[in-house]
Amino acid sequence: MPFKNLLSRLLEDIPGAVGAIIIDWEGESVDHVTRVDEYDIKVLGAHSGIVLGMLRDALSRVESGELNEVVIRTEQNKIMMVPLTDEYVLILQLGQSAITARAAYKMRLCVDELREDFDF
Repeated sequence: MPFKNLLSRLLEDIPGAVGAIIIDWEGESVDHVTRVDEYDIKVLGAHSGIVLGMLRDALSRVESGELNEVVIRTEQNKIMMVPLTDEYVLILQLGQSAITARAAYKMRLCVDELREDFDF
């Protein structure tokens, strides 16, 4: 599947983007692109899958509806997570200089294209 083309374009369209990964429900990489060590983006994906699962559980207990997007900001990075389905998630890692609003917009466009073109 040509996920790599869409993920590469996502990184190109967002100044300061570090990596993007699609993971399955177990946190395993389906496909990824990165400007850093490949291992790092896979570890980020695996752990983000755990965090996302915990958030979904917590949200279901308070009946808040479906999870649409998660943004985590740290001193050096921003992590954005958008579920493609109940089983797949797109994760984007941004550096300090990346503009979060632009990244969120570009990520939503990528998610729409992924959902339209593939069985997500």
